[in-house]
Amino acid sequence: MKHTLSILLQNESGALVRVAGLFAARHVNIDALTVAATHDPAVSQLTLVLHGDESTLQQILRQVRKLVDVLDASSLSLVGGRDGGTFAAATLA
Repeated sequence: MKHTLSILLQNESGALVRVAGLFAARHVNIDALTVAATHDPAVSQLTLVLHGDESTLQQILRQVRKLVDVLDASSLSLVGGRDGGTFAAATLA
């Protein structure tokens, strides 16, 4: 199943490498990765798309939240709307 993660992390040298290294250590491929600035220049928004089952997702979230540079991490999932469309909803784990 495809999952989208949203991570807020400190805009420090090596922070992205530590997050990506966590995925590599667990043999989880990152399908898409986007990094953007936030209103606070000391914080970056990282959005990742990956494939995996629910237990893999939960393990990754627990491990990402333990990293020093990570301020917040959440899973975004696609859910059906009333008109048959989809939209992203944050899931708090």
